[in-house]
Order: sequence, then C-alpha cells, then structure tokens
Amino acid sequence: MASNGEPEQDCLFCKIVAGEVPATLVRETGTTVAFRDINPQAPTHVLVIPKAHYPDAATLAAAEPQLIADVIREAGEVAAEEKIAAAHGGPGTGYRVVFNTGAGAGQTVFHAHAHVLGGRGLEWPPG
Repeated sequence: MASNGEPEQDCLFCKIVAGEVPATLVRETGTTVAFRDINPQAPTHVLVIPKAHYPDAATLAAAEPQLIADVIREAGEVAAEEKIAAAHGGPGTGYRVVFNTGAGAGQTVFHAHAHVLGGRGLEWPPG
C-alpha cells in the first residue's frame, strides 16, 4: 500500500480522481474531490478526498499537513453548500466530519477520506 501520494492502480478513489469511475461530484479543487456517498448514512453524505493517495487520515496528516487541512476546509465548504452548516446561527442543523481509520473502524476504501454527514439529528456516541 503506497503512502507517498502516488495513485494506486487498484484504488477505487484514485480511479474516481482519474475520471475512470463515475461519481456524483459536489466540488473539486486543485487538491481535493468531493462526491456523494453511494450508500448514504444521512440525508447529506458526501465524501471529501485528497487527490493524492494516502491510505488513511493519520498517514496523510503526517506526510502532508496542508493537504489534510484542504480536506477539512472542503468539508466545511460542502456543509455550507449543502445548507447543513450551523455556523453563526444559520439555517443549517450542523454536521459531522468523520475519518474512519482501519477496517475495525469501518474503513472500506483505503484512501484517506472524510465523511460529511448531516441533514438529520446525529446522536452521540454513534453506535
């Protein structure tokens, strides 16, 4: 498993970045892509990924702190565009950003990604 930012041939998210696999894109920047989750767990469920391949958030943060900052910033932009951000008393209900790290935590695609979830009450802790 590469952790140097280079695309991996068998990685689903690298294929989405390359345009080889279709996805419902929400936003794209020079360093990130955001798209709708195919198995949504909330009314709004968008994944924000770095275009560079790193297997998980911790590896990404250690290698490229600015890139993980880009992912987090884009998560906030997605929430604002999706009208789930609750910043400054706005109409949104609030949102959650989740990084699953490792199979035991529910990570199924080993390319760092943030889940942006909102649009309904999100209980804590999440089962």
